[in-house]
Amino acid sequence: EVQLVESGGGLVQPGGSLRLSCASSGFDFISTYMKWIRQAPGKELEYVSSINSGGLTTYYADAVKGRFTISRDDAENTLYLQMTSLITEDTAVYYCGIGLVGTAGPRGQGTQVTVSS
Repeated sequence: EVQLVESGGGLVQPGGSLRLSCASSGFDFISTYMKWIRQAPGKELEYVSSINSGGLTTYYADAVKGRFTISRDDAENTLYLQMTSLITEDTAVYYCGIGLVGTAGPRGQGTQVTVSS
């Protein structure tokens, strides 16, 4: 059974940073492309970032490019998202998911990120 468990969300002021984690199990994590997606209040799911198997290639939505960094620890079956220079528009529930692009596919229960002063 695929399990994806996100953590690390919280309340942060504009300009602040957070690091999200996603503990994964039930599938071949090392060989799997992984991604982060988010859903802001009242909006549809939005692609954020993805990383290939091996972690050598990363992809970002224009809205987060230069501020967010995706990474993975294959020894721990864990996906990360380092978020810096956060803005109010980053407020959303963040999900980790399986796959390279888009918002479809298995994902976890999400972790809330709120950027507010």
